[in-house]
Amino acid sequence: MSDDWRRDRVGSALQGGNPAVLRRLEAGFAVIGDVQFLPGYSVLLTDEPEVQRLSDLPKVRRLAFLADMDRLGEAAERACRRLDPAFRRVNLEILGNTDGFLHAHVWPRFQWEPADLVGMPVWLYPLERWSDPAYALGPQHDPVREAIGEELDTLAG
Repeated sequence: MSDDWRRDRVGSALQGGNPAVLRRLEAGFAVIGDVQFLPGYSVLLTDEPEVQRLSDLPKVRRLAFLADMDRLGEAAERACRRLDPAFRRVNLEILGNTDGFLHAHVWPRFQWEPADLVGMPVWLYPLERWSDPAYALGPQHDPVREAIGEELDTLAG
């Protein structure tokens, strides 16, 4: 499969061509992260490609995006807790320093992380973790991907 969808993650999700999409939510798309050195890493993408910041959205849509972020965070927490007894917590972040579209990161954190990193922001992990093929999203991550999707469905009520 071509990686063309990576050049326009939101547009490809809207067109049904983003293979990382877990579920369509009210104000965006829950997607599994490209890297999985922390299994269950997920991202909430806006469904409005021109939106760069949370404050660009009208209040109702802003609250919907935040509710979706909460839902994805809880789904990842439930799934990771079920799959790994060393699960600690989930960190939620809206940054926007690299990608020019609104998105939120959902980072599961675990007891087995290196002692010098477990209490630090994920962004301090060595660059090799971000590019090592061993951590690239692949079929080996299907169980966590499916578990998060199931939890998203359950939380939809």
